[in-house]
Amino acid sequence: MIEILGTLVSLDLFKVMFCCDLSKCHGICCVEGDAGAPVTIEEVGLLEDSLDVVWDDLSREAQKQIDAEGVVYPDRDGELVTQIVCGKDCVFVKYDNISLDGGKTRGPRCALCAIDSAFRNGKFHWQKPISCALYPVRLSKVGDMTAVNVHKWDVCQPARDLGKKLQLPVYRFLKDPLIRRFGQEWWNECDVAFGELKKAGYLD
Repeated sequence: MIEILGTLVSLDLFKVMFCCDLSKCHGICCVEGDAGAPVTIEEVGLLEDSLDVVWDDLSREAQKQIDAEGVVYPDRDGELVTQIVCGKDCVFVKYDNISLDGGKTRGPRCALCAIDSAFRNGKFHWQKPISCALYPVRLSKVGDMTAVNVHKWDVCQPARDLGKKLQLPVYRFLKDPLIRRFGQEWWNECDVAFGELKKAGYLD
């Protein structure tokens, strides 16, 4: 771990190569797992606000779950997470075919985030929970500091394979969400650290 502007950053942020490959994983991270996506108190209101925009994109089961229990629930550790359907899909999942080759080819049917899709289409002002945007980065508290780690999940092997092919480290793949969470100066310091660590042979 190294310290960057008050955070403890795992070297995996620079060592692990990663680039989501929806054509291979089909968005499985929005479906698999034992709980929904972690959210902050501030994000709960944004999730609720998004319902006016994304409601018709959600499954009937998800709509019923939200009507009955709301958009979030406390997991076994007491942390707020998005509701899930039948112990599986996040309630904000929508299924659609992705485009390949710059939109020329219709790709496989994937689990996508309805809120993220609305944001990208200019229909909603917020993208999605920061925990989703940052994945595979996971944040935790170590005393008064925030630890920045990389979660390794077997369903993301296609992303690691593509990242290795592209030589794209996690911190560069997640540049925008990391800046959204920590700021441009923090990311710039990460970039400097990457160069210094690489030069010193710590990333071999």
